[in-house]
Amino acid sequence: FFSRVSLEEVLQWSQSFEKLVTSKYGPMIYKTYLKTEHSDENIEFWLACEAYKKITSQRKRISVARKLFTSYIQPQAPNEINIDSPARKAIIRNIQEPTQSCFDEAQRIIYMHMERDSYPRFLESKFYQKLKHSLQTNGN
Repeated sequence: FFSRVSLEEVLQWSQSFEKLVTSKYGPMIYKTYLKTEHSDENIEFWLACEAYKKITSQRKRISVARKLFTSYIQPQAPNEINIDSPARKAIIRNIQEPTQSCFDEAQRIIYMHMERDSYPRFLESKFYQKLKHSLQTNGN
């Protein structure tokens, strides 16, 4: 996907975190960067929540909610995300009858973590600068 991303898209990412995570290739490239910081579970969780909110079947929602819970939420989860206790407890309470919005608060917290912490570092990183530079010099 590095070869398909345009300079225009890459430059937009520096305008806002939202532009990065809602663009076509931004999430994948940001995830590649987060792997270098060992925090790619954040974008994975955020993207999984975006997909989760679109699920219409209650049966599928329950199974995906459980997967999200065991992967990201429960203590000692393999990709445990950093959320506060009230948010975690609310999910634990709602996991038996998961609603479309039961991960919203956790997703909001993770979005804020990324926006505040890793996003500014991403913009300053050699990783992003090199990508921008290579697109500028290739003239596309």
